[in-house]
Amino acid sequence: MSTKKKFYTVWKGKKTGVFKKWNDCKKQITNFDGAQYKSFTSLEAAEAAFEGNYFDYIGKSKGFKSELSHEQLKKIGQPNYNSISVDAASSGNPGIMEYRGVDTKTKKQIFIQGPFPEGTNNIGEFLALVHGLAILKKNNSDRILYTDSRTAMSWVRKKICNTKLERNAKNKPVFDLVDRAVDWLKNNSYNTVIVKWETKAWGEIPADFGRK
Repeated sequence: MSTKKKFYTVWKGKKTGVFKKWNDCKKQITNFDGAQYKSFTSLEAAEAAFEGNYFDYIGKSKGFKSELSHEQLKKIGQPNYNSISVDAASSGNPGIMEYRGVDTKTKKQIFIQGPFPEGTNNIGEFLALVHGLAILKKNNSDRILYTDSRTAMSWVRKKICNTKLERNAKNKPVFDLVDRAVDWLKNNSYNTVIVKWETKAWGEIPADFGRK
């Protein structure tokens, strides 16, 4: 089965620009704190994006139209904008991973971690949720938390990170965060409600990195 050609824009990295191969892009973002990058399906789009701002291109659901019926959409309703949305991105499984949280309505970034050299999307989603819980508790906030990961919701509920990824020197920074997150869950109570983001009704979660 053929795969679509992708082009990679790097706004922040060891070198910036547009790269035609993932491995070339990967070299620029690995071990670079706060790297900013995204894939595009055409060279023209990637080059145009490079002239713009990273934050104008992530977490977008341009042209989204739900395939759900009017009755289904009415039942689901609209998102609660008194909330934070969290998401993760992993280039490979395992692969370079990062996660972040944003204001659901404005998409303003509240926190971001990574990219880390090795992690998984599930681990990132879990860490994002716990990070969000800790921030909301610290600020005594009544906001809810949105995630599009049922796996992460389950791990948080059980206070475990049930990943099959084996620990090694490369992923130690990620597992250090995992250990801290699990410890936080076991030693803190919280009132924050965690809610599944309805992707089929609302499009990609606002915290999405837009790299699918």
